[in-house]
Amino acid sequence: MLTHADLVIVGAGMVGSGLALALADSGLSVVLLDRGPLTPGAVESDLPFEPRVSALSLASQRILQRLGAWDGILARRVSPYQAMHVWDGSGTGAVHFDATSVHAEVLGHIVENRVVQDALLERLAEANVLLLPEARLELLRRSGDQWLVQLAGDRQIRAPLVVAADGATSAVRRLAGLETREWDYLHHAIVTSVRCAESHQRTAWQRFTDDGPLAFLPLDRGGDTRWCSIVWSCTPKQGERLMALDDTAFCQALGEAFEHRLGKVECSDTRLCIPLRQRHAKRYVEPGLALIGDAAHVIHPLAGQGVNLGFLDAAVLAEELRHAQARGESIAEQRVLERYERRRMPHNLAMMAAMEGFQRLFQDDRLPLRWLRNAALKQVDRHFEAKALFVRRALGLSGDVPELARVVV
Repeated sequence: MLTHADLVIVGAGMVGSGLALALADSGLSVVLLDRGPLTPGAVESDLPFEPRVSALSLASQRILQRLGAWDGILARRVSPYQAMHVWDGSGTGAVHFDATSVHAEVLGHIVENRVVQDALLERLAEANVLLLPEARLELLRRSGDQWLVQLAGDRQIRAPLVVAADGATSAVRRLAGLETREWDYLHHAIVTSVRCAESHQRTAWQRFTDDGPLAFLPLDRGGDTRWCSIVWSCTPKQGERLMALDDTAFCQALGEAFEHRLGKVECSDTRLCIPLRQRHAKRYVEPGLALIGDAAHVIHPLAGQGVNLGFLDAAVLAEELRHAQARGESIAEQRVLERYERRRMPHNLAMMAAMEGFQRLFQDDRLPLRWLRNAALKQVDRHFEAKALFVRRALGLSGDVPELARVVV
């Protein structure tokens, strides 16, 4: 079976689905395919949290609002946070950020990835987008000025433009031969949800330990504000040991590592242990092909910025494709796609470099560097303008902001 389209998006995760919705009313024929079923589910407020969550910035929230998916997220489960507290576990330095410093109501929202995905799929079910669930990519090759996308089951799609939104191990990127720079952090991240004895106070907490950062991100289960999503970066050996502990022993170890800032860690949901690896494509585009989200860049989860960068990728690419349409240009031309690359690559590289710098600085236990970072944290905490600048960047509202992330007047 052969299908013709203007654009094929491979990967219907949060970023790929967001791009499809952003182009649904563009007049382009859009195909969105994924190996999953592409059927939204309902999340009850009393069910266990999904281990994987995202810290959605204000920019991401605005994009999701413009796409009509934010109400679906609110109808499920979302946890706003108003402050962030960061401290060095090996010293006395600490810094506290608050939304009020930039006259905002919240710094962001902690949302389960599945919740975001389900809200997007609900909107896609009503959109002018052809959805191909349970579709496995087998071949990708150039055929004249188009791509031939071969799926399992003898289904084929021809389109001038293919967008890879199929994650960190992107099959599209591999089949197209686009190279990446990547390195292993030699760390794993343990992720789960825990209930503490005390409320999280709608604050994101992060302690830098000698082995890696430990984050407690606020969750709300039916009004119970004692729940947190944790991301615990540790060495592979330590991760293996922690994963082997029973729940009681794990909660005790976690509480000690967190200095019991929220009292006793009372219980834990299912744990996952994920190897941490940074990856960045040398190019985001070539004629008729573009990479977005984790297919283009994978960042350390230190600040929870991964999906926010991906949503900005999708918003900028959609904007540039619409502008090309308005000018009568082919959306598959390299010069069109390079406009997207020029806008997004510097921003993504800067964020990755900043997170890499933080990671290296706080893992170095040499006394002069320990003294320096503690002094820096204290200085930043006293500098209100510097903190406000950091908050604006975390909100995603500095620099080149795409139309979908701007305030609608």
